[in-house]
Amino acid sequence: MKIVSNQKKINRNYKIGLYTSLASLAFLVGAVILTFYGLTRPEVTSYSFIAMIVGLILSQVGVYFANRWGKSPRVDERLSQGLKGLDERYTLYHYSTPVPHLLVGPAGIWVINPQYQSGVVTYEKNRFRQKGVGFFSKVVGQEGLGRPDLEANAYQEDFQKFLQKSLPENSQPTVRSMIVFTSPKATIQAQDAPIPTMHVEKMKDFVRRKHKEEPANL
Repeated sequence: MKIVSNQKKINRNYKIGLYTSLASLAFLVGAVILTFYGLTRPEVTSYSFIAMIVGLILSQVGVYFANRWGKSPRVDERLSQGLKGLDERYTLYHYSTPVPHLLVGPAGIWVINPQYQSGVVTYEKNRFRQKGVGFFSKVVGQEGLGRPDLEANAYQEDFQKFLQKSLPENSQPTVRSMIVFTSPKATIQAQDAPIPTMHVEKMKDFVRRKHKEEPANL
């Protein structure tokens, strides 16, 4: 399998995440110090509150960047490892196409929407749900699960529109999407999800199965 990565973007966003996390720590420490000052100087209490809010916002920004471009193994490295062993007809693109992660090969064109959350992930009552994760981890330690299905659909539509502008109308391939959880601590129980949803360790088998069931002519 060939891998195409935008290393310049990866390095830049890693630095943004690092500096944002350091700034968030500085604001939170400052908020604590101002809180102690506020015991004898009430006029600084409002500043400690502002510093706390700014620190929490920056921490969430830092988590966003760390999840995607933080320390190794990064999400792109986990996806590459999960698909390791596919033959040379496949190409995996990281941050080098209109969507962040894209797999092209005999199984078709697949937009990959990676998720970083841990715990037990289920699909119930038309929503993804996350269980087995503490409140503090949800608030500070990782991003909320949100709606990965809507996000995957948006990526899929974006890339389909890109192909419509780039290729003749009679040469439009089908673009599909998958949701992939990369955390070693994630357990996926989402068989009823409208979009194929799996752990990164199951990706390669899924792609090979799709090739056998629906071989693509690219």
